[in-house]
Amino acid sequence: MPETSPPRFSGFVRVRGAREHNLKNVDVDVPRDALVVFTGVSGSGKSSLAFSTLYAEAQRRYFESVAPYARRLIDQVGVPDVDAIEGLPPAVALQQQRGSPGARSSVGSVTTLSSLIRMLYSRAGTYPADQPMLYAEDFSANTPQGACPQCHGLGRVHEVTEASMVPDPSLTIRQKAIAAWPPAWQGQNLRDILVTLGYDVDIPWRDLPRKQRDWILFTEETPTVPVYAGLTPAQTREALKRKQEPSYQGTFSGARRYLLHTFMHSQSAQMRKRVAQYMLASPCPACEGKRLKREALTVTFAGLDIAELLGLPLRQLAELLKEVASREWLERETVDASLEKRLAAQRIANELLERITTLTDLGLGYLALERSTPTLSSGELQRLRLATQLNSQLFGVIYVLDEPSAGLHPADSEALLDALQRLKAAGNSVYVVEHDLDTMRRADWLVDVGPAAGEQGGQVLYSGPPAGLEQVSESRTRHYLFGTPRPAPRGPRTPQGWLRLEGITRNNLVDLDAAFPLGCFTSVTGISGSGKSSLVSHALLDLVGAHLGHAEASQEAEQGGLEDEPQQRSGGRVSAGVEQLKRLVQVDQKPIGRTPRSNLATYTGLFDHVRKLFAATEQAQVLGFDAGQFSFNVAKGRCEQCEGEGFVSVELLFMPSVYAPCPTCHGARYNPQTLQVTWNDLTIAEVLQLTVEQACAVFAEQAPVRRALQVLNELGLGYLRLGQPATELSGGEAQRIKLATELQRSARGATLYVLDEPTNGLHPQDIDRLLLQLNRLVDTGHSVVVVEHDMRVVAQSDWVIDIGPGAGDAGGRVVVSGVPQAVAACAESRTAPFLARALQGQ
Repeated sequence: MPETSPPRFSGFVRVRGAREHNLKNVDVDVPRDALVVFTGVSGSGKSSLAFSTLYAEAQRRYFESVAPYARRLIDQVGVPDVDAIEGLPPAVALQQQRGSPGARSSVGSVTTLSSLIRMLYSRAGTYPADQPMLYAEDFSANTPQGACPQCHGLGRVHEVTEASMVPDPSLTIRQKAIAAWPPAWQGQNLRDILVTLGYDVDIPWRDLPRKQRDWILFTEETPTVPVYAGLTPAQTREALKRKQEPSYQGTFSGARRYLLHTFMHSQSAQMRKRVAQYMLASPCPACEGKRLKREALTVTFAGLDIAELLGLPLRQLAELLKEVASREWLERETVDASLEKRLAAQRIANELLERITTLTDLGLGYLALERSTPTLSSGELQRLRLATQLNSQLFGVIYVLDEPSAGLHPADSEALLDALQRLKAAGNSVYVVEHDLDTMRRADWLVDVGPAAGEQGGQVLYSGPPAGLEQVSESRTRHYLFGTPRPAPRGPRTPQGWLRLEGITRNNLVDLDAAFPLGCFTSVTGISGSGKSSLVSHALLDLVGAHLGHAEASQEAEQGGLEDEPQQRSGGRVSAGVEQLKRLVQVDQKPIGRTPRSNLATYTGLFDHVRKLFAATEQAQVLGFDAGQFSFNVAKGRCEQCEGEGFVSVELLFMPSVYAPCPTCHGARYNPQTLQVTWNDLTIAEVLQLTVEQACAVFAEQAPVRRALQVLNELGLGYLRLGQPATELSGGEAQRIKLATELQRSARGATLYVLDEPTNGLHPQDIDRLLLQLNRLVDTGHSVVVVEHDMRVVAQSDWVIDIGPGAGDAGGRVVVSGVPQAVAACAESRTAPFLARALQGQ
C-alpha cells in the first residue's frame, strides 16, 4: 500500500487491525488537521473505516468518561472490532440519516435560530399598550404557555363530517356507503349490528332520516347486541322475536368514534393513513394557523408578528436584520423602542445574521425557519447540521461526514467545500466519505478502499495525497479521477411522442408547463431547491398516477399523527401522451423493508423459487415438507428460540445492547429438521449466506432465479448476501434492488420509470453500471425520467429539462429544455457551465 507522510500535518490517527464489517485487518495512518476523503466503490468498506471504526471508537472513548447512569440515555454505537487506534481526538458525526423528526421539528429548531427569534420578540418586540412583557417560552408553539389553546399549537383543527365519511350518499349501508368504517369483517360486523338495531341497510343513505344518519355517524353510545351473521334483515327480525341463539354478541361504534380512536391509538401507520383521508384539516380559526396564543401574536417586530417573521425565506430575513444591526438604526429616534430595547435588538440581530449568513453561504437561503424538517431532503438536513457546527467554534475535533455533496448541484458544492475548509482552518480534522470527484481533487489526503465491494473489498489500496492515487493500478477510483477516456457518446434518441403537463402548481411551481419525451432518457436538473423534485417526484407522479389509477404515487411521508404536515396536492393536468403509457413505476431510495426479516432474496421474489426447489427434493417430499417449511417467517420451519431472526439481543444495563448468534441454531434461522434437507449439497441457510455473485454460479441452470441474480450482479450488487437484512442496506443499494426487481420482469407495456437522484451514494463505476441498465429499459421501449445532479449522467441523456434559475421563489420555472448540448449553451442556466465541462470530458 503506497503511503506518504509529508511533515505539514500536526499528527496522525494510527489505526491497527481494523476488522469491522468487511475490513480485512486494516492498518492505516490518517492525518489530523486535514481534509481527508475516504473513497472506493459502493460497498468497499470506506464507511466501515470512517464511521464504524474511527467515529465509533472516538464516541466510545468519550462515553467512558460519562457517568454510567447517563450512558443509558445516549444512543450509542457499538464497540468497533479493531486492535488499536492512536492519536484519536473527539469526533462529531454528520450523517445523512433522517431519524424520525415530527412536524414540530423545523429549520429553526435544528439550527437553534428559533430560540434567538423568540428572545428578540420577548426583549425587543413592540407590545400593545397595557400588555405585560412575555417570556421567550410564550412565543413557542411547543410549550403549554405559548401554544394556541384551541389547536394546542398544531395550527389546524381536524373535523369529521357526514360528507367526509359518506362520499357517495346514493349507496346503501350494505353497499359500504360509510366509507370511513373499517374494511373486511369488522365493517360487516358493524353493518350486521345495524340490522339487529332495526336500521334499513338497503335503501340509499340519503333516504335515511337525518336523526338515524346522525346517530350512526356521531353517537358516542356503544350498545352490545346479538348478531345473526348471514341472515337477511327479515330473518334477523324473526330470530330476535323467537329469541334464537345468535352467532355472537357485537358491540357498535359510531363512524366518527371509530375514526378518532383508530387515528389516536392504532400502531399501524397504514391504518392511520387510511382513516386520515376521512378527516378534514382546516386552519385553526383562533390563531389563523399561526399556532400561537393571541397575546404572543399581538407582539410585533419590524411590523411583523413572530409567525410572519419565521415564514420569511432566510435570505429575506437577513436583509431585514441587516438594517436592525446597523449603527444608524441604533441611533435613530423611534417612538416605540427605548434605547434598552434597541440595544437588545441589535445584539440579537448581529448573532442571528452571523448564523444565517452561514446557512445562505451553504445555498439554503431559500428555506424559512418555520419549514418542518420532514419536508427537507437528507442533503438539506446535513447542511443544516453542518452550519450549526460551523457556528459552534469547536477546536481539535474530527468531523466525520457522510457524502455531504449528495443531493447538491455542482453550483452549490463549491460553497460546501468552502465550509469544510473553514472547519479545517478552525483547527479541526475533516474526514469525508465521498464519491464526488471535485471533493477528491480538493482533498489534502485520499484513503482509497477496495478494490471491489463486499468480500472483494475491505483493503486500503492507497493512503496519501490525491496525486499519488494515479499510480495505483488496482484502484477503481483513479480511472475517473485522472480522466481515463470514457465511452464515445451516442446520438440522442428520437422521441416516440410527448407527455405534456400543463398548469402545474406545487410548492414553488406556479402554473408551469413541461413536456417529457417518451421512449427517451430524460434528466431534470437545477440547483438545490429549484423545484425539480416538486415537478418530478410529486406533480408528475401524482398527475400521471391519477390517469393510470394509482391512488397516491408521489413520495409522501407516511401519516403518523395529527402533528404531521397536511399532504399537499399537485395542481395541473396531463394534456397529452398519457394514453401511450400502461404503467408508472417510481424507483426510490426508501428501505425495501423496516425489519431484518426483509432481505434481498425475499424482496426480489427469487426466494420463492428457491423454496420451491427445496420443497421439490426427494428428502423434502419424504418428510412431507412444502415450500412454507423453508421460510424463516413460518413457525413450522424456523428455529423456535430466535423465531427465525438468527440472533438474540442481550440487554446490558449501562451499555449498548449486544446481538449474539442464536445459541440454538447458531445464526442459521431454521430448526434442525428443515436443515436436514439439501439442494445441490446446500442447506437453505447456506443458500442465504451466498453472495449474489456466488449464487449466479450455483443457480446457473435455474432460469427464474438466474434472471434476478444476473441483473443484481450487473447493477454492481454481486457482493451482497442473499439473506442480507434490509436494515443493513444503504439507500443506493435499496434503489438498485428495486430496479433489479423491475428489470427481471417481462415487459408489460410501455412504462414510465421515475427516479429521484439515483446516483446518490454511488461510485462513478456503479453509476456507469446503473446507466447501462436504465438505457436498456429505454431501448426496450420504456421511458426514464431522473432528477439528477451528476453531470456525467446528464451529458449522456437524450433530453434535459433545467429548472430554476435560482432556489425557492427565485426558481420554479423551466429555464431551458433540449438536448444536452443546447442546455449547455444557455447563458441563464446555472447548470450550463458544469454540463459543458462534462460534455467536453466525453
